[in-house]
Amino acid sequence: MTSQMENAAWGPMTNLVKPATWLAGYIADLPTPFDDNDRIDLTAFAQLCERQIEAGVSAIVVGETAGEASTLTPAEHDAIVRTAIEIARGRARIIAGAGSTSTAQAIELTRRAEMAGADAVLSVVPYYNKPMQAGIYAHFQAIASSTTLPIILHDIPSRTIRELSDDTLARLAQSKQFIGLRDGTGDITRPMRLRSRLPPGFRLLSGDDTTALAFIANGGDGCISMASNVAPELCQVIFSSCREGRLQTARYLQNRLAPLTAALAKESPAALKYALCLLGFMHPSTRLPIVELADAAKAEVASAVAEIGDEDLAAPGWFGPRIHRDSTALS
Repeated sequence: MTSQMENAAWGPMTNLVKPATWLAGYIADLPTPFDDNDRIDLTAFAQLCERQIEAGVSAIVVGETAGEASTLTPAEHDAIVRTAIEIARGRARIIAGAGSTSTAQAIELTRRAEMAGADAVLSVVPYYNKPMQAGIYAHFQAIASSTTLPIILHDIPSRTIRELSDDTLARLAQSKQFIGLRDGTGDITRPMRLRSRLPPGFRLLSGDDTTALAFIANGGDGCISMASNVAPELCQVIFSSCREGRLQTARYLQNRLAPLTAALAKESPAALKYALCLLGFMHPSTRLPIVELADAAKAEVASAVAEIGDEDLAAPGWFGPRIHRDSTALS
């Protein structure tokens, strides 16, 4: 187990290896489980972490989009980062969400993640206040100056309104502290367009499950994924198939995931939490302003999970209701 003292003495694990050795493949953006009393269920969270590690992932994202980060207190955010580190025990890198619309708050989250022992942070473009590109650049440079951790940038204009432009990304990537991009634009041509403008070790990961396979086939390095929470082994096979040139196999497997990715995209993270509830991993509770799914949406998620057709998806020892492929309801 990597102790906090060891982290302080030796620095984050990520600094000891090249990004190319771990920032690749499908990396799950984990949800934050809550119990009936709106408290974080760390037991369920630990089980989610262990499941990803057993599937062979290189890293896990915690406290970010799927984790309902904006609703977590600093102490709660620290708790999930520390729990993930304790469970991983060096078997996977822990990437902590540390973004904010306020630069000062983003710096504080980043510092706390570093103190907790995270291997890297994922930092989103500031949302709501619509900064110009010069402001976005200054925001990320200020964060970098506050930490020794590697930083993965997160570009998701559908949530932030402002994009991280190619020019701004290329400027930031000149610093070795910025090691990758989570691209939530859905633009599958971006890896081809950007590769010549970025350092060789800079990693490009899709943030959109729907277009992830095309993104990877066009030169991307992987996907920070919602769907991988539900079917981690399947996602790993999709990635390896694509990298090995077995595109027909990758497309076939991606088609099996298509109903799930569509369902998750509509109402995430509520849909993701419900899918994992069906499989026995967690309670579907969310925090306001996110609410649980309506019945019609629940039926769509149940059907999508059943469509994958993998009986090994469920939690070990789970003897709850089975999901039938010919039904959208639980029996």
